[in-house]
Amino acid sequence: MKPDSWLADTRTSYDTVAVSYADQLREALGGLPYLRAALGLFADAVAEAGGGPVADVGCGPGHITAHLHSLGVDAFGIDVSPGMVGVARSDHPELRFEVGSMTDLDLADESIAGALAFWSLIHVPDDEVPTVLDGLRRALRPDAPLLIGFHVGNESRLKTQGYGGHPMRVHVHRRRPAQVSAWLRGSGFTVEAEMLLDPEDSVPGAILFARRRS
Repeated sequence: MKPDSWLADTRTSYDTVAVSYADQLREALGGLPYLRAALGLFADAVAEAGGGPVADVGCGPGHITAHLHSLGVDAFGIDVSPGMVGVARSDHPELRFEVGSMTDLDLADESIAGALAFWSLIHVPDDEVPTVLDGLRRALRPDAPLLIGFHVGNESRLKTQGYGGHPMRVHVHRRRPAQVSAWLRGSGFTVEAEMLLDPEDSVPGAILFARRRS
């Protein structure tokens, strides 16, 4: 794979599926009580740390950003796909969404009170993950919370079709919580809690609660 080709492939793929993806996920949180609980805990952590702007990095169509907003969080979204950002702005015109890459966040140092990357790191190659986490640490205020969600497993696969049968070309990386926790610690975070979702599924999910060290 050429350097950064994965990023261009991810952008193009999600531009292609943006509308279908949003249609499938728009009401999804209603049937995911444990995910909503995790987001509620994250919202509480942001408030307890003093509040302020929170970045939903890899926000997709903005449904998680909007849910955080409903919990009182000053959330805004960032996504590499202009198509996804367009859908998010249309669905949630009261919120702020920006086109940007998690590998090069256009955020000032210590400017955000929290961040989450919900199933967006899954497309980032292993050797780029520390860069992403270092960028998040730079942008977060000391002691600010970070929430990460991802697929659990040991392998990667190339996804060539999805969300209504549209063509895609994205690598989906499944990882063990211990590996993601190690990356977090290496980038200056303290891992505070781990939640395993649907552990009996063929591909469980995991959520890690972390905090930027002072």
